[in-house]
Amino acid sequence: MSEVVLKLEGVSKNFGKIKAVDSVSLEVRKGEIATLLGPSGCGKTTTLRLVAGLEEPDGGDIYYRGDLIVSTRRGLFTPPYKRNMGMVFQSYALWPNMTVAENVAYPLRLRRVKGSVIRDKVSAVLELVGLQGLQDRPVPLLSGGQQQRVALARALVYEPGLLLLDEPFSNLDAKMREQMRVELKLLQKKLTVTVLFVTHDQIEALSLSDRVAVMNQGRIEQLGSPLGLYESPQTSFVRDFLGKTVVLRGTVDAREENGWMGVRMKGISKRLYCANHASSHIAPGQEVFVAIRPEDIVPQVIKSVEGENILRGTIETCLFVGEHYEIRLRLDNEERVLCYLPRGERWEEGQELHVKLPRDRTSVWPA
Repeated sequence: MSEVVLKLEGVSKNFGKIKAVDSVSLEVRKGEIATLLGPSGCGKTTTLRLVAGLEEPDGGDIYYRGDLIVSTRRGLFTPPYKRNMGMVFQSYALWPNMTVAENVAYPLRLRRVKGSVIRDKVSAVLELVGLQGLQDRPVPLLSGGQQQRVALARALVYEPGLLLLDEPFSNLDAKMREQMRVELKLLQKKLTVTVLFVTHDQIEALSLSDRVAVMNQGRIEQLGSPLGLYESPQTSFVRDFLGKTVVLRGTVDAREENGWMGVRMKGISKRLYCANHASSHIAPGQEVFVAIRPEDIVPQVIKSVEGENILRGTIETCLFVGEHYEIRLRLDNEERVLCYLPRGERWEEGQELHVKLPRDRTSVWPA
């Protein structure tokens, strides 16, 4: 088991009657990128600020490197400057009246590090983040991506035991965000620094993280690897928040011994066979939702509804989005299905299409 760098036990924070963070427990292991993911107002940034010491919790304990640094029971609160954590804010929080080198050197000056050591450390970290040669440039003359690198360099220059990132790419354009994701991942691997990352962006969370905690209304709904969360969500919130999901309504009319469920949809004579969701206890006659990812829906060349889990529909909208077509398929029962079609074929609105919903990629959820 990897060393636990950060541990939260039952941490809570209230703002008036609002429970911003509600009994959150979490461990962050050495050398990993752990991400708090969720919509605005879910409590992820407040949790990060509690870890950093920028907010005081109303309940719970926080351990850092094995030491108890916050405990509401014991009246213990370690101030931020004694926690040896680096933080990159959403706005970067750079000083516009300082040069790049002066911004990066600031944490070292606060710690009364010798001038010669400061110069060496600043030079080394600027080279690490790709800003060598820009040390004398005023911060306002930098691009958004360069400012983000300065903020990252400033957080890394004093070698913190934990790096806290609060939506660090949100002010960048799409192409720069993609570039910075790659650069951050490479940098984190090179330094083996431990990171607690906060974002509402699913792509950032899935691509960067070793583990993701999906938050909703102040609580962690599910914690796991990116692939595990995406392929095996345990709640409907996690299922719908991560990626896109096609959800159809039906009624269970059969249950096989091996766990497969047979579902009838109103207006369609065929039975759909699906995997029973692990956390639910579903019986025949119960109304359910059938869920599948759009990318798991397979277009069929055959012009027949014969065969398992094949449905017929008409292409209602057809959008070319670069690597594929994104279509809205109107089924015979008037329900709509989002699916993706390869760009190598000709697709057009009004065209009839048959699609297959593979049973092992289709799950049943209680309605």
